[in-house]
Amino acid sequence: MDYDFDNMTLKEMRSLREKLDRAINSYQERKRRQALAAVEEAAREHGFNLSELTGAKTRRGGTVAPKYANPDDATQTWTGRGRKPRWVQENLDGGKSLEDLLI
Repeated sequence: MDYDFDNMTLKEMRSLREKLDRAINSYQERKRRQALAAVEEAAREHGFNLSELTGAKTRRGGTVAPKYANPDDATQTWTGRGRKPRWVQENLDGGKSLEDLLI
């Protein structure tokens, strides 16, 4: 398939580039999935799963135990991850340290 770029408008060339980029991305994703399936099948044939061979750790979706509690209301806890709750910041502003809030 030949294209006469000299006679194409900029809009036509950009449209062609977008179509080509989508086709390339689709092709690469399809090939990646095929390769991954082949590798997983080969691992199964040898009695392994892929994470055992690669050393990849699977992510557990469990909960994290709370690490800090509000001294004024023990039902308010915080794991220490993410944004500090208001009660933590208020205690820190009041002169306490995180160690004072440990469970």
